[in-house]
Amino acid sequence: MSSVATWPSQAETWLDERGKGAWIAAMVLGFIFFWPVGLALLAYMIWSKRMFSGKCASKRATYNSRHAFRSSGNMAFDSYKAETLRRLEEEQDAFEAFLQRLREAKDKAEFDQFMDDRAKRAKDVNEADEDKTVEA
Repeated sequence: MSSVATWPSQAETWLDERGKGAWIAAMVLGFIFFWPVGLALLAYMIWSKRMFSGKCASKRATYNSRHAFRSSGNMAFDSYKAETLRRLEEEQDAFEAFLQRLREAKDKAEFDQFMDDRAKRAKDVNEADEDKTVEA
């Protein structure tokens, strides 16, 4: 009975690991072979926000992080795992901070270029106006 109860969650996990394309393929195949299955999958995708989020793996990441800190029974391995996870989280935070600084630098460079172009156009317009007043 328990294997029957878990097959939907196993199928959901399997599809989540493969991404939104797998969900869409399953839905299309459901419509082809037996339309109520396709309709049920479409309704589930919309209800669970898999259709619009673009992140099917978000539930999997939550599942993995919940079980990442479960003890294996081996204290040395648990210590190593905790240290590795802490280090990876620090590296991820550092990388995200780097990307943010990179975006800010790019935005500043684009804004500075815009302001330089604007100042150049204003200078050109002023010179053109001066030339017209000198000719008159």
